[in-house]
Amino acid sequence: MTLRGTASLWLDQQWYSTEAPSRLLTGLETLYRRSIDLRREAYRTGRKTVERLPVPVIVVGNLTVGGAGKTPLSIWLAEFLREQGYRPGIISRGYGGQAHPQPLLVRADTSARAAGDEPVLMARRTGCPVCVFPRRVEAGRHLLTATDCNLLIADDGLQHYALGRDIEIAVVDGQRGFGNGHCLPAGPLRESPDRLREVDWVVYTGTGPEGATIMTLVGDTAVNLRNPEQRRPLGEFAGSTVHAVAAIGHPRRFFESLRQHGLSLETRAFPDHHAYRQQDLAYTDTLPVLMTEKDAVKCLDFATPNLWYVPVEARLPHPFGKQLLNQLKNLNHGQETA
Repeated sequence: MTLRGTASLWLDQQWYSTEAPSRLLTGLETLYRRSIDLRREAYRTGRKTVERLPVPVIVVGNLTVGGAGKTPLSIWLAEFLREQGYRPGIISRGYGGQAHPQPLLVRADTSARAAGDEPVLMARRTGCPVCVFPRRVEAGRHLLTATDCNLLIADDGLQHYALGRDIEIAVVDGQRGFGNGHCLPAGPLRESPDRLREVDWVVYTGTGPEGATIMTLVGDTAVNLRNPEQRRPLGEFAGSTVHAVAAIGHPRRFFESLRQHGLSLETRAFPDHHAYRQQDLAYTDTLPVLMTEKDAVKCLDFATPNLWYVPVEARLPHPFGKQLLNQLKNLNHGQETA
């Protein structure tokens, strides 16, 4: 593993431990908090421009570094809203992909190396148009020009204040919460938990406080990377050892989900968005190797018969979808939206 990857995993362990951060880190945290406050104030006062697009914009994000379930929720939103008559498009920064001088339209066959793993995954799963670019407003404009979408979902856009938004949804990892409660670099927080008071929805992944909106991630089938027509219930892997790898924000969640199906694991966690190489999966045995779907989009070029991924489906309570639709119907963008 690279030095950067080792440092990333070490930081993650520190952030979610009970140990108090060092004075050096808390000193840097103070500077970070000040910069965040100044930046937000600049957008509030108009010194920095907030640009609005002519269609509804739903922002999905979280307060912590790493995964909390944003991508599964974005996929659920795209599929749900399309069923309701909308034509959703998805915009993303494209983290982990190559730098591009202009917005890049992402298709199901676009490489993760070019666009980033999550945008490719969303394009493959939803069939909706996806566009990546660091400046989300430009990505949105490009999508509106190149496609017929009439609603935008901004994946991981909560802190991208240059993009005007109509609905904000914050996703919280119900198991890990906010870690040690500190902001970067002393902890995993991008913003203070007080930010949740401003969003329209707080969705907890897995578990949450009483009365909270809970998103459940369900995945009980493995799909072969080389031959996607080949599928196996996870229970069929029980009773023997398998390798499990994950390069996501919370690898332990994936490993625990496999163990709940009776699998015995030899695990290996990589930093989030890790660019897999063939040697990363070159085990000396031929045991099955199970990974997430986000990992799989980066391993297709060197897939062997023993590589499998486990797609997950987000499930949300019925009232969430109903109330979200009501919010959208009350928006006025001067054009038909559904």
